[in-house]
Amino acid sequence: MLSEWLDQALEGREPAAREGRVPGGRYRLLAPGVLELVPDTCRDEARACVLSVGIHGNETAPIELVGALLARLEAGLLTLGAPLLVLLGHPEAIRRGERFVATNLNRLFRRDLIEAGDEPDRARTLMAAVDAFYGRHASLAPLHYDLHTAIRDSRFPRFVVEPFGETPTPPAQWQWLAGADIQAVLHQHRHSWTFSHYSKHYHGAAAFTLELGRALPFGANDLAPLAPMGRLLEALVEGRAPEGDAPTRMAFFRAEHELMRHAPDFRLCFPDDTPNFTEFAPGTRLAEDASAGPFDVGETPLSVVFPNARVEIGARAALLVVPSPPPA
Repeated sequence: MLSEWLDQALEGREPAAREGRVPGGRYRLLAPGVLELVPDTCRDEARACVLSVGIHGNETAPIELVGALLARLEAGLLTLGAPLLVLLGHPEAIRRGERFVATNLNRLFRRDLIEAGDEPDRARTLMAAVDAFYGRHASLAPLHYDLHTAIRDSRFPRFVVEPFGETPTPPAQWQWLAGADIQAVLHQHRHSWTFSHYSKHYHGAAAFTLELGRALPFGANDLAPLAPMGRLLEALVEGRAPEGDAPTRMAFFRAEHELMRHAPDFRLCFPDDTPNFTEFAPGTRLAEDASAGPFDVGETPLSVVFPNARVEIGARAALLVVPSPPPA
């Protein structure tokens, strides 16, 4: 059943059963694209884990990775030892193979959301599912990995974004991520209303947006580089501590500036295929905007992450970052 769940959700088919058994526990299909797994017994290292994939519809490798994880659980190769909420973020965008339908879903995760439409409604469904899940498992430490792939190449193909928030990230998380072969960490500098930020801001969860390579169509992904991440997810499913490594294996950055698009007449002054974490020297012009004017790098070199000149007006066109020391 679980091995078919993702296909059924994407095809809009009704499942044959909405609940059932898996090794070590049971599953429930709570809504389209919303799956909860509850263990018979939580192991000592168990956390209340949220795994979300497909928030952007063209990012398929994490969907395949989680599909393989569920198949291994159903086949008895894993034993459920922690509560798990698996969320297929934006089924309609996934069906279309598009990043989104009308607007970027990953900017809508806030409780005062007033917008109407398919993406805002989906954000409300996902937020409610997370709220209820953490409420049902309030005795366990909350954790949320929002799994993505990037729309461009990167100096660090596998990196994570740590959302801004008052809750400090547990030191073990850096060890786990290093052990999962994550290559870089980016600390956000302000509220961003992404899905991982939602869990950290409202629930105090250890939460990350994980960028796991380049966005490619289904069937074109090479999952071999993600094998260490797969082992991390397996450990979370079983409620045991994942293997770790020294955080100093990863490069750390912090956000310095958000480059916003203010006008229709806007452009980034570097090629569209510029990789994430490309560094620009002082004095380099990065953008021209008919309303805000040009943006030039100041006295400190800046690296660019997530550049996209075709965002909506008022949205972020690039994140500019600087190196940061590893956590103590």
